[in-house]
Amino acid sequence: MKLWVGVTDRSWFEMLAAAQPIEVNFWQPSGSRQFRVLQPGELFLFKLHSPNNFIVGGGHFVSYSALPTSLAWEAFGQFNGVRSLPDLLQRVRKYRGKTDTPDPIIGCNILAEPFFLREADWIPVPASWAPNIVQGKSYDTTSSDGKQIQEALSAVWAKNSVLEPTAAARNDERPRFGNEYLTRGRLGQGSFRVLVTDAYQRRCTVTGEKTLPVLEAAHIKPYSAEGPHRVTNGLLLRSDLHRLFDRGYITVTPELRLEVSVKLKEDFSNGREYYAHHGKPLVILPDDPRARPDTSFLEWHNENTYRG
Repeated sequence: MKLWVGVTDRSWFEMLAAAQPIEVNFWQPSGSRQFRVLQPGELFLFKLHSPNNFIVGGGHFVSYSALPTSLAWEAFGQFNGVRSLPDLLQRVRKYRGKTDTPDPIIGCNILAEPFFLREADWIPVPASWAPNIVQGKSYDTTSSDGKQIQEALSAVWAKNSVLEPTAAARNDERPRFGNEYLTRGRLGQGSFRVLVTDAYQRRCTVTGEKTLPVLEAAHIKPYSAEGPHRVTNGLLLRSDLHRLFDRGYITVTPELRLEVSVKLKEDFSNGREYYAHHGKPLVILPDDPRARPDTSFLEWHNENTYRG
């Protein structure tokens, strides 16, 4: 198993520690360098800038995505560790230097089930940590330094069980990594939005539209009806189609074809553009079959939401 120790601002840490969210965006000011170190479910730890050379918390890595700053804000809000979009833009420009880009692309490391250590429990970085490390460093838990960090975390969790992020850190359940973590982990709305967006290659499943600001991750079975934040419970839809889907004027069959209700024309005396898609297969689906819509969620929407 690998660990990543990422360097962050104390203000970012303190704001999120006070909020105790279920997910955070550990963003980096440039989206040009993709983060490939961890599998989903592995630990991404937080280290403060020097001279505070301590590991102060962490979370379970979910995914990396390069997003416009505005969309990172829409997905995670204050869980970006700032209070507003202008604050986020100011922070990004502080690290990137002067830029004329109104909505710069940033790297988003999405973390679920974050934990924040009390100052008395902060863990000193290993002696091998170099002062010139700017972004972070990976450790294998079979190495002496990686094992040292892992044992220190286990000791903190044993002392303060409330801080323990998941059962994966306990001895009564094996750790969950990769696809298993994405299907069983405790993911939030922001994680759901980004995972669905990337699974559908940033294109509307019905039309193929790829203008990112108008694409939205739709729950097939709503979260309010105990539908999970899971890719298999999601569809990437153009915003108008998302509204129609939520209101039951369109649905997707278990055979992955679009159906448009006769109620759309009855209620609004229109809908020609939408009826043109009636009965047609979805044009964009996730490459990974495990990420495609779950039949049980589609059947739920057909039976409980669709006005057919």
